[in-house]
Amino acid sequence: MVVEELADPAGGVGEGVLVGGEHLGDAEPPDPLQGVEGVAEGVGDGLVVGVLVQPGVRGDPGEEVVAGEEPAVAGEAGRVPLLQVEADVAGGPDGAEPPPGEVEELAGDDLPVGQGGPGAALPEGVLSILPAGREVSEYPVGHPGVDKVSFTGSVAAGKRVMEVASRNLTRVTLELGGKSAAVILPDADVATAVAGIVPAAWMNNGQACVAQTRILAPGSRYEEYAEAFSAAASALVVGDPLDPATQLGPLVARRQQRRSLDYIGIGQAEGAKLLTGGGRPEGLDRGWYVEPTLFGDVDNAVRIAREEIFGPVICPLPYGDEAEALRIANDSDFGLSGSVWTGDVEHGLDFARRVRTGTFDVNTFSLDMLGPFGGYRNSGVGREFGPEGFGAYLEHKTIHLPAGYGDN
Repeated sequence: MVVEELADPAGGVGEGVLVGGEHLGDAEPPDPLQGVEGVAEGVGDGLVVGVLVQPGVRGDPGEEVVAGEEPAVAGEAGRVPLLQVEADVAGGPDGAEPPPGEVEELAGDDLPVGQGGPGAALPEGVLSILPAGREVSEYPVGHPGVDKVSFTGSVAAGKRVMEVASRNLTRVTLELGGKSAAVILPDADVATAVAGIVPAAWMNNGQACVAQTRILAPGSRYEEYAEAFSAAASALVVGDPLDPATQLGPLVARRQQRRSLDYIGIGQAEGAKLLTGGGRPEGLDRGWYVEPTLFGDVDNAVRIAREEIFGPVICPLPYGDEAEALRIANDSDFGLSGSVWTGDVEHGLDFARRVRTGTFDVNTFSLDMLGPFGGYRNSGVGREFGPEGFGAYLEHKTIHLPAGYGDN
């Protein structure tokens, strides 16, 4: 059995939690899956994908959903080569647990993957969707009947998944956070670089693990780039995500809004200069909106340049020469994505080879589901998509036959 995209178990378990049959508390807990229908029942020897999801995209599932705030629950749905049905709705980047009783916000039938999505074409029993909190999610991760766990979420939650799964040496694939750098080399065209980086930086309202949240610009032209990005950020249309004219919508929950605003305050306290944004947009009092925000005078050692904010907060950083640009790009706890912008594609390719990230782009930003996707360091373990992702779901076996067998 394969359990895919489990609810974010955050960092640690409390008392009375059942993990893979091992009781970690004083009270005798019930089976977390007792009475739950359709969880890996009636399946054969084929690939079984059980999706346990928790409402809210890295946010708070208990928050009221208001007009223009349709929950984004199925980002990247339907990874066909692996039957990796993506619900990407678990927990927050800080691994916080939702308030009790709020994990029922979205029933399985309400999730897009369960109604007309990739799950609709699958035989009964192949896909199981269980809205769940931490305790129930840890149970299948630590169960000896599970052969493979694939998780997308926070670093803290990924470490917990790996810890629980390791008790049975269960194979895991982890796709975690990022703090990707878009590196602008001195020979790049300003207009081209800005036009290409802006949508990659503020994509999905800043709620994307591959977002280019650090922009590295040559020190000799730093002010020029800072002004260009500030103007581009200020021009982004913020509003109802159902309006085709909108370029930046709300964050998924109040908690994510608070997180972004808190990091903006941290950046200012650390000495960074607010170039644009920094608060709630005027006229949008309903919904968890944060203005597209750009900082200047940022050092790569400060928190807003090192920690994944998961909101519309971007940091341009100056560099002296190309060697320093490479050093800053690689000076991160993450290694998921990135890009380089240059007038010489061959030189950009050489630069890309030296950046320690799982994916990297030259003069573009793209996600190719036919190639392997994953990261270095705290960005995860293993790869999704492509032959490498498919191979993570296979076991290799060698059978030796006696000499002379098959000669006749």
